[in-house]
Amino acid sequence: MGFSSKIKSNYAPKRLAVKLNAKGEQFVLKGHPWVFSNNITKINEDAKSGDLAIVFSKNKNRVTGLGLYDANSPIRIKMLHSGTQKVEINAGFFQKQIEEAFIKRTGLLETNTNSYRLLFGENDGFPGLIADVYASVLVVKLYSEIWLHYLEIIMPILQDVTGVETIVMRLSRGLEQSKLHQLKNGDVVYGSLNNEVVRFVEHGVNFSANVIKGHKTGYFLDHRANRKQVGVWSKGKTVLDVFSYAGGFSVHALYNGAKEVTSLDISKQALDIAVQNGKLNTYSGIHKTIAGDAFKELEELIKNKITFDVVVIDPPSFAKQASEIVLAKKKYAQLAKLGEQLTAKNGLLVLASCSSRVLAQDFFDINDKILTSVKRSCNLVLKTGHDVDHPVSFPEGAYLKCGYYRFSG
Repeated sequence: MGFSSKIKSNYAPKRLAVKLNAKGEQFVLKGHPWVFSNNITKINEDAKSGDLAIVFSKNKNRVTGLGLYDANSPIRIKMLHSGTQKVEINAGFFQKQIEEAFIKRTGLLETNTNSYRLLFGENDGFPGLIADVYASVLVVKLYSEIWLHYLEIIMPILQDVTGVETIVMRLSRGLEQSKLHQLKNGDVVYGSLNNEVVRFVEHGVNFSANVIKGHKTGYFLDHRANRKQVGVWSKGKTVLDVFSYAGGFSVHALYNGAKEVTSLDISKQALDIAVQNGKLNTYSGIHKTIAGDAFKELEELIKNKITFDVVVIDPPSFAKQASEIVLAKKKYAQLAKLGEQLTAKNGLLVLASCSSRVLAQDFFDINDKILTSVKRSCNLVLKTGHDVDHPVSFPEGAYLKCGYYRFSG
């Protein structure tokens, strides 16, 4: 069983000598993985994506870091190594990085779980690259051309460390347009794939992911611990899962004995998957679905005086750029208000955000402001972030935050 020739590159990366301004140098010395174009004061004129950037200190000619040059991003150099310790960016370097990442996930894999994020971009030393495992299938998602010249080295290491039988390549929209490769989004570059819908297990609960057409790599693994927690607190309860997508929270609730679960999403197709995911498990509760715009549908439920024992609101990112932050905060406030009205007496409201530009403290402050202004009292009983396979190694790497609010009336 060999690797597809599509992962081979004809380009031999060059070595670039780079000097930065004081601000850029400070970032590198602190181990930050991003160097912006306006921090570069000197670099080779013929630099191309994937070239190895050797960052020299401003005053002394000593190497302070190594990174990959990205011609198409304002983050012009994505750092692989910071510090004066001498390293070579080769197969041995990547082997060590991948093995270290795998070790961090061993605790999770000792539970009844066979799906995990092996490489979380910059946080695991692979800026612009994500690697998720679903049972025996590894899905690699590329966001930058910088990795095209290194796939031939990295892919066999990923396969060896994980022991997967199949590797699927997913490409960001930007990379789909790139002329520097022959890859297509969804290409199987190792092994074979009989069914694009892959079954996997998450804390004993069965799920499926479409690894070819699904969002990102097919599923969202970051909320795994929150899904398990919601499941534990849903026994015998009525549950509303808003922005449910493939039914992560819904299925855990059903599996754990929820009386009735309602999955709400704008995508009818996603709701069909949620229902199918539920059926991969044994449960006795009722699974309902509502297809429509969340804000409108929540208003409709409130109008009809319908409440739930557990309400989970986990929207997609509302702020993909700085200009959207103010509107995003208003939407979070709106959802907290709607969620409170839908939460039954002594119920639980779970509010989550995956907008990295909205800081965790700001998100919790918004929720507190809304929930302390209502007539009944509630307590923040649990605050969570990323699951263990999404380690955070720099401030911008943190995006997920989740609050559990228990009402006492």
